[in-house]
Amino acid sequence: MNLPGEPAMSDKSLGELVAAATKDLSSLIHKEVALAKAEIKTEVVSAGKGAGLFGGAGVTGLFALVFLSVALAFGFAGLFDISVGWGFLFVGLLFGGTAAVLAVLGKGQISQVGPPERTIETVKDDIAWAKHPTRT
Repeated sequence: MNLPGEPAMSDKSLGELVAAATKDLSSLIHKEVALAKAEIKTEVVSAGKGAGLFGGAGVTGLFALVFLSVALAFGFAGLFDISVGWGFLFVGLLFGGTAAVLAVLGKGQISQVGPPERTIETVKDDIAWAKHPTRT
């Protein structure tokens, strides 16, 4: 479709046709890049959450190590009228369990990160169109 005052497609020179095709290709590439950016941003947010959960697992694991070390150093203490060391041991085990849960959650978040599926599909379509521009 031509704009008013614009020559018909058959009246355009080869240079004008190449310029129009180049402009269209440039616009298409810009749109593909914008789509890739949007998809990758979503994936990066998911990866960031997973990394944060792994960081939480590391800090909590450090607490577990401290409590378990103190518990082992002081020996057994009492929770139900036993020595204080047992109390430290149970607290250390609680932190260790928390670290394990955070690590599993972090792994789940990171495993959800994948390639930008829609961008790959549209690029394949664009390549197919570029090979045969007259087909729909």
